[in-house]
Amino acid sequence: MKYLYIAALTTLFSTAPSTATGAEAHGYPINPVSFTSVKVDDPLWSPRLQAARDITVPLAFSKCEESGRYENFHKAAHPSADYHVGGFPFDDTDVYKTIEGASYLLQTYPDARLEAYIDSVLAIVATAQEPDGYLNTSFTMNPAHPHNWMTPNKRWASVEVLSHEFYNLGHMVEGAVAHYQATGKRNFLDIAIRYADCVCRNIGDGPGQLTLVPGHQIAEMALAKLYLVTGDRKYLDQAKFFLDKRGRTERRDMYLQSHKPVTEQDEAVGHAVRAGYMYAGMADVAALTGDTAYIAAIGRIWDNITGKKLYITGGVGARHEGEAFGANYELPNHTAYCETCAAIANVYVNHRMFLLHGDARYYDVLERTLYNGLVSGISLAGDAFFYPNPLASDGAYSRKAWFGCACCPSNLSRFIPSLPGYVYATDGNKVFVNLYIGNKATIDVQGRKLSLDMHGDYARDGRMKITVAGNRAGNVDLRLRIPGWAQGAPVPSDLYAYTSGADGKGYSVSVNGTPVDSPLADGYLSISRKWKKGDVVEIAFDMTPRTVKANDQVEADRGMLAVERGPIVYCAEWTDNPGRDIASVLLSMNPEFAVKRTDILGGIDMISAKAQFIGLDSDGRLRADVDRLNLIPYYAWANRGEGKMRVWVPASMEGLASALREKPYRIGDK
Repeated sequence: MKYLYIAALTTLFSTAPSTATGAEAHGYPINPVSFTSVKVDDPLWSPRLQAARDITVPLAFSKCEESGRYENFHKAAHPSADYHVGGFPFDDTDVYKTIEGASYLLQTYPDARLEAYIDSVLAIVATAQEPDGYLNTSFTMNPAHPHNWMTPNKRWASVEVLSHEFYNLGHMVEGAVAHYQATGKRNFLDIAIRYADCVCRNIGDGPGQLTLVPGHQIAEMALAKLYLVTGDRKYLDQAKFFLDKRGRTERRDMYLQSHKPVTEQDEAVGHAVRAGYMYAGMADVAALTGDTAYIAAIGRIWDNITGKKLYITGGVGARHEGEAFGANYELPNHTAYCETCAAIANVYVNHRMFLLHGDARYYDVLERTLYNGLVSGISLAGDAFFYPNPLASDGAYSRKAWFGCACCPSNLSRFIPSLPGYVYATDGNKVFVNLYIGNKATIDVQGRKLSLDMHGDYARDGRMKITVAGNRAGNVDLRLRIPGWAQGAPVPSDLYAYTSGADGKGYSVSVNGTPVDSPLADGYLSISRKWKKGDVVEIAFDMTPRTVKANDQVEADRGMLAVERGPIVYCAEWTDNPGRDIASVLLSMNPEFAVKRTDILGGIDMISAKAQFIGLDSDGRLRADVDRLNLIPYYAWANRGEGKMRVWVPASMEGLASALREKPYRIGDK
């Protein structure tokens, strides 16, 4: 049955953006500048945000309707023993996540029709809530025969395994808070509060309560956010309870990071998305409670990820089995999982680490993930998605418009509209410029306004200009992040190292035409002055293509090189190398690259270099043909059909042999 009419959604989001400003009292020493204060105008990112408004969010709503997500709420409002409960027990979250993304859009692009549409969805959601606040359609529509991942007639019994009841709560709260902040309406927030109250009453270590933790984390982040919105301490206490009891309930295994108490953990293990959400939740709770043991633990885990388990694309999660982190230095290419949701979680973790510590190295990882392993998860048109993001393919991969397990499309629906909120941050009179994305921003600096206009083409030219459009904040310490890649370090560890490229300092900065050269502190170049309207800061980064090698302990990448230019990781794809086998290529250890600007794939710079393509002649003898190997940004692959792709290119006989031995992943191998 169709409950809602969606055809008009493609015409939504047409009004002018809001100029709302302000920072949330979140407990962190550093304040992110709200996405509502930053209007993006950027060659790379503006099309992405436009696609989110016009395509991705409307598509996600339509798929929620077509796939029966809304129907599930209707059934839960009218339970029946005749209902067969299919799908996944977390299907409800796709509705909540899409509402969250749409709410972010409403804050920037107000639209009465979109708001009314969301209200109509929420009217259906509200009917499914039980009198005590419980809301989980996979159970409520047929309690005696719920989803087969749940226990008949018994709430919570399988929550540490597969029922996802607390996961549903987490995404409900995240969506409800966003909707409340966008509209001022309490219709979704009150639903979420009632469910959160139900959980707080029933889950704990008091008399009559059940001592349980989420099988899939995110409730921890969400409950901390609900505390900030409501001021009710019990939500923060519940978040900390979920963290503190981990490793102390009956479920104790690495898959869901319950093998030991969270403060004793020092390695990223298990399901990569669950892990990332947990680490982000630990940071939120630590910021609000001052728990230094949490901060120490996530610092150790961050060191482990960045030093031993991070893909060159910023992706995390090596294994299809369990969608999990692998062992230290286990980073296969063909079989890399690198779930899109895990990339989003990695951004969350690194953003929070920056807010705790103010060190640019966390943004170095965030930027790498954002420009490569995250945005690769969605097509350039915004209408198709990757679940895994491998670093090599023999043609078995293509993006899909939706999945039965649709966590990644709906997660992108909520993440991309929030992107402008990652550009700037403040701490007293310090203004951090963390991402070089073209924008106009009005920034609150100790209660006074600083207006900045940043423009340029960072991803292709490496040049940005920041113009002061107005300053009522007096003396401002402008802190420009100098990316690690511009200082000779791909990542803040020895996991990867450059083998070619620019020599010397890879950046220059000037103010009103006068060069500025001062020592960096925590990865930032600081310029403190009483800025005047019309002042101009110019930043130029050396965009010479560079080759990268992996640590020798990464067996999958021995004898191979990856290619980068600025923040962008490149790959070789079949369609740019017709008639050539990109798995049988041998790149020089010191290649001479040419860069060509093109209009393909939304406007990219293609990189090429001479290489040897290895094959057999007509007599069966080994031969090497010299030709140019063409490479495109990794984020843009698989937008022109299915075919071979690889990020790591053989640069030695060892690497060539390894590439030819790789076992391609086939969809359905699991």
